[in-house]
Amino acid sequence: MKASIHTEMADEKRNKLTDVIKEYGNQISRFIRSKVPNSEDAKDILQDVWYQFSRVTNIDEIESVSGWLYNVSRNRITDNYRKKKPESIENFKLDDDESSFSFKDILLIDDSNNPELAFFKEVFWTELIAALEELPEKQKDVFVLNEIEDLTLQEIADQKSENLKTIISRKGYAVKHLRKKLNYLYKELYT
Repeated sequence: MKASIHTEMADEKRNKLTDVIKEYGNQISRFIRSKVPNSEDAKDILQDVWYQFSRVTNIDEIESVSGWLYNVSRNRITDNYRKKKPESIENFKLDDDESSFSFKDILLIDDSNNPELAFFKEVFWTELIAALEELPEKQKDVFVLNEIEDLTLQEIADQKSENLKTIISRKGYAVKHLRKKLNYLYKELYT
């Protein structure tokens, strides 16, 4: 008798879960994909949301199923951003380059015995400053504070009273712009 009641309850929960997935599946998927550019990460987050939902013991006790799903989705998206290491100029290397040097390495090269390298660094700094000037002020500030003044992104967020995700986003845009603008110098140095 107990086994049949347990089976009925499991079937009922499975049916409710299936109904919720049918009703909200596309909405939640679109919501996550609009916030997460990487499709693999978006799929993982969606799967985690459904897993969390399947672990709810009594679905009927949830006041707003859609609200619950969106809240869990937002939390998982936030967790995903926190796990990701923000882009850094020091991680920039050409895809086809075997060298272990990065742009940050260029700035640290000892050029005291090499006038050609000293000239190259001077040109690099000039181009870096010009590229930074093209950025919106807030992106430039985040880049300079993080890469040149060595503040962490969390310290910048606290200092500016901004959300960490906003600071990470600004840094990412700045790095992408600088990569695009300074790529030719990198190629010139290593070819």
